Amino acid sequence: MSVGPDALINSPPLLATRSRLISMSSIKTNLLEEGADELLVPQYGGAVPKDSLAGNKMKNVGLQHPRALCFLVLWYIFSGITLFLNKYILTYQKADPHVLCGMQMLITMLCGLIQMRYPLGTYKQKLGQRRPDNFMKSMFIVGLLQLGTIMFGLVAIYFVAVSFAETVKSSAPLFTVLIAWFVLGERTGAFVFFSLIPVMLGLALCSSNELSFSMIGFICALTTNLCECVQSVVSKSLLSNKAYIYNPAELQFYPNLAAVLLQLPTWYFLVDFDKMYRQLDSNLLTAIILDGVSFHGQTITAYVLMSYVNPVTYSVANTTKRACLIWLSVLLFGNPVTLWSGIGTAVVIAGVLLYSKAREVDARRREQFSITQEKMNIIR
Repeated sequence: MSVGPDALINSPPLLATRSRLISMSSIKTNLLEEGADELLVPQYGGAVPKDSLAGNKMKNVGLQHPRALCFLVLWYIFSGITLFLNKYILTYQKADPHVLCGMQMLITMLCGLIQMRYPLGTYKQKLGQRRPDNFMKSMFIVGLLQLGTIMFGLVAIYFVAVSFAETVKSSAPLFTVLIAWFVLGERTGAFVFFSLIPVMLGLALCSSNELSFSMIGFICALTTNLCECVQSVVSKSLLSNKAYIYNPAELQFYPNLAAVLLQLPTWYFLVDFDKMYRQLDSNLLTAIILDGVSFHGQTITAYVLMSYVNPVTYSVANTTKRACLIWLSVLLFGNPVTLWSGIGTAVVIAGVLLYSKAREVDARRREQFSITQEKMNIIR
């Protein structure tokens, strides 16, 4: 027997209260299950083509869907191009990280503005929505966190090798668990906790034997993880409001607009404009434009991909992507890697994959011993 809105309104107070509590629990679970690597890429239910969500039949269909597989490949390609262009611009062109960060966000903002009018097949426009009162405040907070993520990430690869920076960023599950504990008061299951041990051991092994190790680069890479994790939690709490469905283009344009406005005043103190004018030529300008467009492609394709796959599948795909980028960077840039550093990197990646599996097991146990909304509807 289906339960409509009128039945919910007229339901007994006890059942209505239990329903609200279950809904709040579901939101909290969503915040914790996504993971830090889904930072610049939160899951947007309703922001994808109509056929993928109609009747919830196509939701989380996985990589069996051709569209999901296509955007997975595009995500990998754009991520690789962005990472290697960042390293090329910072290391070989000697560009200022602050300038690159600002230009990257500016170009992403402009691309987001274009896609708000022309989605180009990335999402289906939903018309007639009224923006919430805290819309601009929320966009400002997300923009501030995104600024920190991009800025610290660029500074990290400015001081250390790409392979090492990506290895450190792979330790994001550590920050996810810590934030879930301190901010949300959520206790981690035993399986998830023990899966973090190889991540920590591998990170320590890799750091102690990394030839390009720099404390500034190491701290910036860790700070990038922190910003990504907090941004993930903020984005999930924002998107849990079903009264307004955010589309990917909005979360490309408005947060980047806020981040650009926040960063521009700091250029006066941090940027050597004379040096920037001397360095700026057609090659550098072309590389910066391509870098910004590629970063926009990286984030927009991840938005679409996450509408088709579940959090665990995305986490595994993201870890696989990082592993490919680490070894490609070693081959392309010729970064020297010691035996123990390579073993440490492999241990970190294996630990993250184990963490994804442990998180899936932990989620199943929570579902097994909890009353879900579907079970409550059956009881009614």
